[in-house]
Amino acid sequence: MTAIAVTIAGSDSGGGAGIQADLKTFSALGVYGASVITALTAQNTLGVQAIHDVPAAFIAAQMDSVFSDLAVGAAKIGMLSQVPVIEAVAAGLDRHGVKAVVLDPVMVATSGDRLLNPDAISALKRLLLPRAVVVTPNLLEAAALLDQPVALGEEDMLAQGQRLIALGAPAVLMKGGHGHGDTSVDLLVTREGAVRLEAPRIATRNTHGTGCTLSSAIAAGLAKGFPLGEAVSEAKDYVTKAIAASDRLSIGSGHGPTHHFHAWW
Repeated sequence: MTAIAVTIAGSDSGGGAGIQADLKTFSALGVYGASVITALTAQNTLGVQAIHDVPAAFIAAQMDSVFSDLAVGAAKIGMLSQVPVIEAVAAGLDRHGVKAVVLDPVMVATSGDRLLNPDAISALKRLLLPRAVVVTPNLLEAAALLDQPVALGEEDMLAQGQRLIALGAPAVLMKGGHGHGDTSVDLLVTREGAVRLEAPRIATRNTHGTGCTLSSAIAAGLAKGFPLGEAVSEAKDYVTKAIAASDRLSIGSGHGPTHHFHAWW
């Protein structure tokens, strides 16, 4: 049986994040990738110049086309900028009985450009947190979801992960990439406890799309039948190596992408 994952996210015309990063990640990890595009962006390594939202009805049509035909093993959700889009995606997940969902609450691009309207945050928490098997916020996104200050250490990260679980998320991967120090520590927080995932912090400006890549790598693992803990651990290892190899690429003049195919070229 071919492992299949679908990404429900925005398109990055520069190729480093969003749908493009997700499909590269699926392919690199041996999973067939399908897509549901929620927004078009005019974007490059320097920032987001324009956003064109896809109508909610057309997003629903894409979901119906993909899920009615393909045996999707897992879905990754990324950029959803509007309340009607969030509602359409939630309804589509229910309509097709999609269970293995990785929710990446994309709010701000690496460049600092806002990708989620403030009024959509409550809809995201209400409609999608409970439908995901794991939510993958970075420190800034977790703070925005909870309307709290950014976590300053692992104790704060754990507390915020537990608060997100109290809001309905079954598991939360608190990503520490925006932290400081020689190591980048993520915490996989569940109702049973927390698992600490540590990797060397890599000095590079080429970090565009790292969150998209990590969440889609988790979805790839789930599509292959991995338990959540194993899928997260394998994804962390993959994205760390992709960041470490990113300086082998010369893409654009801003925040370049990770090297999704570092194992091959």
